[in-house]
Amino acid sequence: MQMIGVLGGMSWESSLDWYRLANEKVRQELGGFHSAPVLLDSLDFAEIEALQASGDWEAAGAVLAAHAKGLEAAGVGLVVLCTNTMHLVADRITDAIRVPFLHIADTTAEAISAADLRTVGLLGTAFTMEQAFYRERLALHGITAVIPDAEDRATVHSIIYDELVLGIVTEESRQRYRDVIANLVAAGAEGIILGCTEIELLITQQDAPVPVFPTTALHVAAALKAAGL
Repeated sequence: MQMIGVLGGMSWESSLDWYRLANEKVRQELGGFHSAPVLLDSLDFAEIEALQASGDWEAAGAVLAAHAKGLEAAGVGLVVLCTNTMHLVADRITDAIRVPFLHIADTTAEAISAADLRTVGLLGTAFTMEQAFYRERLALHGITAVIPDAEDRATVHSIIYDELVLGIVTEESRQRYRDVIANLVAAGAEGIILGCTEIELLITQQDAPVPVFPTTALHVAAALKAAGL
């Protein structure tokens, strides 16, 4: 297998899950003492979060592009970014490196298409839900993403940043997410994208009446396949 370069730390809670899932998948497929060939560059999320909050996506893109170049220089065969939100600057990364970059929205779209769905609800940070980059990427695959109303978007976003990125998982927040999901289904969503890597710490398939698409798990599987598993 090729070495996978992972841009992580945004937050480390979800990067930990990415790493765990990758190793569990390799052990399941190869058995014995096999583990995933991963080179993890874990950034300081405080720096990135400050750039998010100020809307300085240009600077954020420059930071991630520089770290991606570092992974390439270290000899990885492909690069992944294990955060949905920061795919807003995916073009900066792809422009900076020559090795393949595996876009998380593409791997998610492939799973949605395989399930023969065309309209899905999108949960994520306010940046992911409200800015066009993620929905436009899905649209390239013929998939329409609907987002929660303003009140529900605020709920989803605050739980991510006030709880999940800090490793806080509560039953109360799980129920609030279930309510948001129910509203999206009532609005016509045939499935639900867990479009923030931290959401998978809170929500599973049993929390939704329609198929859910866990972006972290889907991204891991696609990355390992691309690496030669």
